[in-house]
Amino acid sequence: MTPAPAPPAAADKRRCGFVAVLGAPNAGKSTLVNRLVGAKVSIVSPKVQTTRTRVTGIAIRGDSQVVFVDTPGIVAAPRRRLERAMIDAAWRGAGDADAVVLVVDAARPRIDADTRRIVDQLGRGGRKAVLALNKIDLVRKDTLLAKADQLYKTGAVSDVFMISATGGEGVDDLMAHLAARMPEGPWLYPEDQLSDMPQRLLAAELTREQLFLRLHEELPYSVAVETEEWEEFKDGSVRVAQVIYVERLSQRPIVLGKGGATIKAIGESARKELEAVIGRKVHLVLRVKQRGDWAESRELYKDWGLEWEA
Repeated sequence: MTPAPAPPAAADKRRCGFVAVLGAPNAGKSTLVNRLVGAKVSIVSPKVQTTRTRVTGIAIRGDSQVVFVDTPGIVAAPRRRLERAMIDAAWRGAGDADAVVLVVDAARPRIDADTRRIVDQLGRGGRKAVLALNKIDLVRKDTLLAKADQLYKTGAVSDVFMISATGGEGVDDLMAHLAARMPEGPWLYPEDQLSDMPQRLLAAELTREQLFLRLHEELPYSVAVETEEWEEFKDGSVRVAQVIYVERLSQRPIVLGKGGATIKAIGESARKELEAVIGRKVHLVLRVKQRGDWAESRELYKDWGLEWEA
């Protein structure tokens, strides 16, 4: 008796795609991306517009690899070159994506002008976003439902999820929905890779995060961080030398602090964050330099993945 032929091998059902995460400044986009990825890939602070470049975070759910693009916050009236370049980066991220998530801070009293601008732009482009109403733990249910209905009626929203990026409520459901929407195709990254951000840029971002957390309201927007050196040692440790640029000489002593206390605290916290992310011992060296034109530097914009002429 001739044996029956073996059944054909099952087709590869893997999926892979990009999801752009848009929203007004301080809506919780970076916190959400970190939660979805399950690791810190994007810096977070209570101040608006912490994110300056597109940050990629990679997550796996079942057979799907989802590549999240955390974009800078979109403001209705950008004034500086840097703001225009950040908004350009956000919309480029949305244009290249297989899906768009619109994060809205549900705790705000009303839908702000920045969010309205995003919704209008999505509508003009014929794109529909998955709405993630964030910070639901701070808002009454009837208020949430009213905001969800208001945004859904704009025609720019396909689905609505109510979430807390900080606490995790609703995030698993959002992740499952996005994973199912990804197009069929091979994974683009190794299974254990969490981001495609260069380590030198990641290190600079982690130091900038500490500047946002430790300095007063306006100064963080006047500083930039560049990783100048990245030296590997045989014992697996790494020496990272960075320069913190300030726009005015009067800002330098603020960053340094009395007796160097502020810069020391910033460096210590940034070092610990970097060690946790890359899993290696880090020797972090910081210096502060006045550079009034850093916000007009083509070189820095290139490092950040921003278009200088946007």
